[in-house]
Amino acid sequence: MPKNKSQVRKLPKLECCESKSKCNRCPLRMLKDGTLPSGYTVKKRKLVRVDGKKVSKKKLAKAA
Repeated sequence: MPKNKSQVRKLPKLECCESKSKCNRCPLRMLKDGTLPSGYTVKKRKLVRVDGKKVSKKKLAKAA
């Protein structure tokens, strides 16, 4: 477990909420900034895995 806040990585949301001012956890914003975990991408505003497997929060936390 990370010891302080500077080591905590933000996990992306599973789907973009489409707000005008994009939140920091938006998968689209994270993809643009390059902070999306490796092996993940965004298609049709939803977070998907590159290999086509199902996205789960548990696996996403491990990847990040």
